[in-house]
Amino acid sequence: MATEKLSCYAKFLETSKPYFAMISLQFGYAGMNIITKVSLNQGMSHYVLVVYRHAFATAVIAPFAFIFERKGQPKITFKIFMQIFILALLGPVIDQNFYYAGLKLTSPTFSCAMSNMLPAMTFVMAALCRMEKIDMKKVRCQAKVVGTIVTVGGAMLMTLYKGPIVEMVWAKHTHSHDKSNATTKTGPSDKEWFLGCTFLIIATLAWASLFVLQAKAIETYKNHQLSLTSLICFIGTIQAIAVTFAVEHNPSVWRIGWDMNLLAAAYAGIVTSSISYYVQGLVIKTKGPVFATAFSPLMMIIVAIMGSFILAEQIYLGGVIGSVLIVMGLYSVLWGKHKERIETKVDDIPMHVKDTQIDGNASLTSDATNYFIEAKSSDDGEANNHLSSVVINMKASQEGKN
Repeated sequence: MATEKLSCYAKFLETSKPYFAMISLQFGYAGMNIITKVSLNQGMSHYVLVVYRHAFATAVIAPFAFIFERKGQPKITFKIFMQIFILALLGPVIDQNFYYAGLKLTSPTFSCAMSNMLPAMTFVMAALCRMEKIDMKKVRCQAKVVGTIVTVGGAMLMTLYKGPIVEMVWAKHTHSHDKSNATTKTGPSDKEWFLGCTFLIIATLAWASLFVLQAKAIETYKNHQLSLTSLICFIGTIQAIAVTFAVEHNPSVWRIGWDMNLLAAAYAGIVTSSISYYVQGLVIKTKGPVFATAFSPLMMIIVAIMGSFILAEQIYLGGVIGSVLIVMGLYSVLWGKHKERIETKVDDIPMHVKDTQIDGNASLTSDATNYFIEAKSSDDGEANNHLSSVVINMKASQEGKN
């Protein structure tokens, strides 16, 4: 009895690992947004923050890439170098600088809500690059298109309409007793808010472009993803240094001590640019990209609660309605991608499996399809061999019953 309970408990823990991992990751991302907002409010240059963040990330990731992936490294040709150079420009430089600038002018909750546009933006970019085929006769394509339109509509609503302040139940007491707080007295002006929204949209577009281009780069670095990440972070750090020297002419902006600025840079570099890459990669490998992306709105909720407690953040009605629309559009796009992924794997099933019959009537397609999809998700190279064995065993079992 005790052995069965232990077995059930161990099975539950094993099944729950991806859920705990993604929930923990959202708390990590939420903490980054709050800490970064505090650092930016204290006057740290977001250009310098980007430099230090990716310097920390490079220092953390590079040793692991050297230890685990030093064998069989792809040769860096001019074409591959340019791919990595553009990836670094899109990610560490454009995306992060515009995101931090937008975060400084708006709020952590608002920035997180805008980042949920990523799947829809990626779909648009992939469609423009003809990496996505749109067939409006299929429900999954309709879901992706409608989801994209709803997401963009939610973002536009958040950009153009603020509305009245929505008081959180737990924040009323804090706001009424903290009148000296500048954030409570006066939020960002409408002009700053609009500019911040524009920066966040540009950052999301750059991030989406990075995903599209990264799909090509990963073809070369399929077995060396840590190395690719290290190179992107390293070259991005050099690019960010050049941008900072061009924009910031005061040498004092580089000064950093044992304060919130150092914590923000180290936290962002180690947690959200190093650990998150590894954890997210493991989850995507076992559960797929749709599962990993589906947890994004949780970060927005965590940040809204933390921001309200720690920063006395003001949340506007336009932001709440826009966030709901963005999340609805997000899940519509993710549902369409999920259905597309299943259809693609079903199409890959070998013909000898699709045509397998038992007693000339009953087909093995349903059971074999499910097994094949699981095998494809875990190991493409072995799926067909495993599936052939399963078909033979299933036929033998059925014949034994008859």
